[in-house]
Amino acid sequence: MTEPEQHEQPEPAVRWVRAVLLAVVVLVVDQLTKLWAENALTDRPPIPLLGDFLSLRLLYNPGAAFSIGAGQTWIFTIFAALAVVGIGWLISRVRSGGWAVALGLLLGGATTHLLDRLFRAPGFARGHVVDFIDYNGWFVGNVADIALTVGAALIILLSLRKVSMDGRDPVTE
Repeated sequence: MTEPEQHEQPEPAVRWVRAVLLAVVVLVVDQLTKLWAENALTDRPPIPLLGDFLSLRLLYNPGAAFSIGAGQTWIFTIFAALAVVGIGWLISRVRSGGWAVALGLLLGGATTHLLDRLFRAPGFARGHVVDFIDYNGWFVGNVADIALTVGAALIILLSLRKVSMDGRDPVTE
């Protein structure tokens, strides 16, 4: 009898738990950094980190990326809620470790944005997202935006490599 392989893939339930834990980490880090930003950056000029390329500047964003749709905040609340539900459903079915990480990042980013929309000023389902990482004036974001971007990039990479969500290798089947 041989010993079990050291590199066996974890069970799907373990991947689900890991994805959800990653989402919780993203949510907590994002909310803590927003709390810090509101305390440290309110009524202050931008703080340069890498010259003009990267600085800290507090903004409240009522819209989507680049403040698109600033007058339609309630629509972004609905989209965020649908995204959280949809990503949660996908996570419950994922068997690939890479997809679990990507979806965990997306779930964390979408959930923390949804919480901002629901519970921040100016009111329920109309809340503004706290942004504070200024990228050379091109856009101002937060930790959730980084998680969403990395998660989306990972999904593109997994798709290009033809890695399926169920963990099967389509090349060998």
